Amino acid sequence: MNPDNVIYVQAKRWEGVVGRPELHKFVGALAGQGAKKGIFITTSSFTKEAELYAPKNETKIVLIDGAKLSQFMIDYNLGVSIQNTYEIKRVDSDYFEED
Repeated sequence: MNPDNVIYVQAKRWEGVVGRPELHKFVGALAGQGAKKGIFITTSSFTKEAELYAPKNETKIVLIDGAKLSQFMIDYNLGVSIQNTYEIKRVDSDYFEED
């Protein structure tokens, strides 16, 4: 397997915001594995410093916070259930035409 095609994922359930030091640790773990791509998922949010962080090497990191994770879950029906379904109707103008 080509190591360039490997993507490492770190998912954490956080109470507070995730800061830049956590991303440094993740980048270090990626480097230790020889990986260049990673996705960091949290149920909370990232600090502004974490969002602006860009590793100086070739490593690419995608950040997914709780809001984005929730939207992905809704969009792709993962871990969600339908509560209500609504019908949207329009008037059929042909019904009112005279012959």
